[in-house]
Amino acid sequence: MRYGFVKVCAATTKIKVADVKFNTEQIINAARKAADEGSELIVFPELCVCGYTCGDLFNQNTLLEGVKTALNEIKLASGKIGALMFVGASLENYGRLYNCAVAICNGKILGVVPKTYLPNYGEFYERRHFSPAPENRSAGTILLSGEEVPFGTNLLFRSASNKNFSVAAEICEDLWAPESPSIKHAKAGANIIVNLSCSDETVGKAEYRKDLVKMQSGKLVAGYVYSDAGDGESTTDLVFAGHNIIAENATILAESKLFENGLIYGEIDVDMLSSERRRLSGGYFKDGKDGAGCDFISYTEILFETNVEEKELERKFSKTPFVPEGTEKIAERSELILSLQAKGLQKRLEHTKAKTAVIGISGGLDSSLAFLVTCKAFKAAGKDFKDIIAITMPGFGTTQTTKSNAEKLVSALGATLKTIPISDSVKCHFKDIGHDPENLNVTYENSQARMRTMILMDIANETGGLVIGTGDLSELALGWATYNGDHMSMYAVNCSVPKTLVKYLVAYEADLLRGECGKILKDILAQEISPELLPPDSNGQIAQKTEDIVGPYILHDFFLYYAVRRGFSPDKIYYLAEKTFKGEYDGKIIEKWLKNFYKRFFAQQFKRSCIPDGVKVGSVALSPRGDWRMPSDAEVQLWLDKIK
Repeated sequence: MRYGFVKVCAATTKIKVADVKFNTEQIINAARKAADEGSELIVFPELCVCGYTCGDLFNQNTLLEGVKTALNEIKLASGKIGALMFVGASLENYGRLYNCAVAICNGKILGVVPKTYLPNYGEFYERRHFSPAPENRSAGTILLSGEEVPFGTNLLFRSASNKNFSVAAEICEDLWAPESPSIKHAKAGANIIVNLSCSDETVGKAEYRKDLVKMQSGKLVAGYVYSDAGDGESTTDLVFAGHNIIAENATILAESKLFENGLIYGEIDVDMLSSERRRLSGGYFKDGKDGAGCDFISYTEILFETNVEEKELERKFSKTPFVPEGTEKIAERSELILSLQAKGLQKRLEHTKAKTAVIGISGGLDSSLAFLVTCKAFKAAGKDFKDIIAITMPGFGTTQTTKSNAEKLVSALGATLKTIPISDSVKCHFKDIGHDPENLNVTYENSQARMRTMILMDIANETGGLVIGTGDLSELALGWATYNGDHMSMYAVNCSVPKTLVKYLVAYEADLLRGECGKILKDILAQEISPELLPPDSNGQIAQKTEDIVGPYILHDFFLYYAVRRGFSPDKIYYLAEKTFKGEYDGKIIEKWLKNFYKRFFAQQFKRSCIPDGVKVGSVALSPRGDWRMPSDAEVQLWLDKIK
């Protein structure tokens, strides 16, 4: 698939215990179906060729020879299937019997990975039949289909056409062990871990198993494909439910229903995983050795090439990646974010011994959120809300609606309201600098923003207080702030909260506060986003609409998340945006605003290089002291060239 996505399949087929011919047919048919759906990687359960529950039949030569014959048939069939397949088989090597994952692709057996940890407790007695993987880390060989094939735990299977499509295998209990082989696999470069499993079902085990897979994928920054045995295994003492799971970096992409054999699919972004590992390059991945001095050069790299018809990406992406999905999660996350913001401010107020908090309130989203956070900080500190000095500073573009909402919100929460009109002061300033007030240029706009900041700073000095910043993360990314105007404050509570999330936080507070405050906040949410620096229209309504100028924030936040958090290239972001916003924005509109995003993001870095302190609340922040260090004069052309 394009842009680093690999379609994978976890397949649980119907089996008959010890009937290798029947099982082989089921495996081949399932593999064909999965490949027809575009799967480049197909994972089958543990010992699926013969069945996990064969018991002492594992020691029968007839069964062992039957398994080898079956693997040869699967190998021959794989030439037309074209996908990388992992099947579970019992194989004799070095005079011992091993529980193995066999990698097969395009008519060739690529390698055999034996199970490391053999459970021998409770219902399990694998050591009765199998030996654990040899401790020698260097790969040996095994004779299969007349060829010597690499044999060992340290095998890394890498696509010849996509270096990030790299796979390693572990088997069932290996995942449950304290030192799973997948830890070393990931450190050696495997972006996808496959697990061939036969985990019996007991009460509560499915939830635990799902958590294990999810957290292992997150811990390893990897894709994890878990294929579990199901219907057909012996029920003499146990029942198997076919619990298949596909995860990517702590996110469950797909999960099967219990007791339903079948195929599940997922699209794992191996390029993203590789990028994320580069970001976490503090010694976890590819540092050559682990803490015990294990040399990962001992891994044997085996190249493969899939030959599967490419399918369109089916994976869905949220239009608002900064906003959690689901009503309960939004409420829980909103409360956490507001608490982080408030705690950050509370500490700063206590440290500076500030008597007051001074905030410019416009009746817009950002200043309303900053005001609500300030109230929470004061409540936590046991301070009187009267010492929150909220100042509305109407200028040339202020509408009656926003001014009224600002005043009502401050009064409803019991803070101190001051109204300081700035029009006359700004006109005087125009006269001082020789600016024609009829020229509605950037000087006309920014003079108002800087006048407001000067007022806030001076009143903070006068009252022994701190100026609370209101600007959000989206504005920082786009540079949509007046340098040394609203760009500046003494503590910026919204600096890592993107605009799409600001809306949800204000909406959450509206529902929480209810009454008059809730009503006011809902009216604020209904207004156009605007700096209100240009005169209103003939009807007294907002004429200067931010999203008409810089573009829709829902697009820019999408671009920001995938550019900064995921490190995606511009063409990949365009590809995902076009799919995600289909029917809402066409390709030309997305291209226009994506180019605008990159141009502004690069050109406005100088503003981010000197921003005030502010709390980080999510995975993306642009503070030069923490997450984002970028030269202010970097060129954008390379990124623009990628947008086609």
